[in-house]
Amino acid sequence: MKATLTVYFLVVISLGFSLVQESQLKESMQRGSEIYADFCVTCHLANGEGVSHVFPPLANSDYLVKNRTASIKGVKYGQQGEITVNGVTYNSAMASLGLTDDEVADVMNFVLNSWGNTSDKMVTTAEVSAIKK
Repeated sequence: MKATLTVYFLVVISLGFSLVQESQLKESMQRGSEIYADFCVTCHLANGEGVSHVFPPLANSDYLVKNRTASIKGVKYGQQGEITVNGVTYNSAMASLGLTDDEVADVMNFVLNSWGNTSDKMVTTAEVSAIKK
């Protein structure tokens, strides 16, 4: 009986934690969508599809999933040089947007969970802060 109660308690705690994390992600994504509209939409467009061979797509992007740290670093500090996204090579520059670490985390959470992208792990401010030039 005691073991059953312990398991039940752990399940309840786990579900509660999961709901809190889901709520935090939704709030972060909401803030991130506003940041995206202010800073990113001009080049990557409202649907995240970008402009072929000029501005890489964020929608269904293999690069974002395979290069999480580099993606965060690109948003935080800007991006320059060749990258390959969904089999297409891009070699344009993205200027630093001057976002805070909180804003970078929020916009990354929005992008990583929109337009066919899914991320099992939420981008945190601590993760962004740990990324240096």
